[in-house]
Amino acid sequence: MQEEHPFAPYIRILGKGKRGSRGLTVEEAREAMTMVLKDEITAEQLGAFLMLLRVKEETAEEVAGFVQAIRDFIKSGKASEADLDWSSYAGKRRHSPWYVLSALLLAENGIKVCMHGAEGHTAGRIYTSEVLRPLGIETSMTLDDARQKITENNFCYMPLQAISQRLKDIIELRPFLGLRSPIHTVGRMMNPLNAPYSIQAIFHPGYQKVHQEAEQILAEADIAVFKGEAGEVERNPDTECTVSYVKKGEMFDEIWPPMFEKRHMKEKEIDPMRLSSVWKGEESDEYAQAAIVGTTAIALRLMEKADSPEAALKMAEDMWQSRDKNRH
Repeated sequence: MQEEHPFAPYIRILGKGKRGSRGLTVEEAREAMTMVLKDEITAEQLGAFLMLLRVKEETAEEVAGFVQAIRDFIKSGKASEADLDWSSYAGKRRHSPWYVLSALLLAENGIKVCMHGAEGHTAGRIYTSEVLRPLGIETSMTLDDARQKITENNFCYMPLQAISQRLKDIIELRPFLGLRSPIHTVGRMMNPLNAPYSIQAIFHPGYQKVHQEAEQILAEADIAVFKGEAGEVERNPDTECTVSYVKKGEMFDEIWPPMFEKRHMKEKEIDPMRLSSVWKGEESDEYAQAAIVGTTAIALRLMEKADSPEAALKMAEDMWQSRDKNRH
């Protein structure tokens, strides 16, 4: 009789029916994801594992364990090589990726921003690297290059394959499985350059608390997580925004009121060249400016540069007005 595969128990834990199944512990999740990353499982096991997690939705313990395994796998050290970790895993389809200008505004003001993300997994969306190129910013395809870029420019962007091709391959299973995988959640939290602060966004509100609780378990960074426009780290200035924090191990939420009374229409067409035009002041767009300033303000508040949302917004507005318009 064939011997049971060592990965089978993890599938059984998740899939043993309504009464018999349960979530993975932090250590079980870490062990299971380590086997996934080392490609010690079959394709059938990977599909079953990912979809069982998707059906029940990941717990904070599972996310924390998966993140630990990924950080072990990519040999992430303990030394901090960035100030702010910024995840970009969704892509945009209704509005331009204004969050990129928020990150560059922070970089211009001396904050080292490490941005990383997944690209091309969903048709009809525009991703970070597509708008960085017209701004004259190169994508880092290795961790070493990212370290160099952040030293030189206070900013780097790495696509997921620069961190782990295995993770990239798993995210790209979406068209075959028909559903997102837990890597979309976990990737947002892996913080490859060990920044002391991490800003994250979700699209489905239920995941906001999962991010918060998982970071409390990990105890590796202070975070801010909120429902971002299209799931990216970008404040929608037309709506109220609840920002969930973990600071020094304590969880709390903060309500940021809408910046406008009326909603704006979505862009007719997303043009990657618009970011440069708005940065240079060649084009005026009140929604874009509010999205840039509002997102920058959340980062400043997370990093304790301001003691209230109002003060953070004022600081971000001042930074925007005094930016070097010839820089990008």
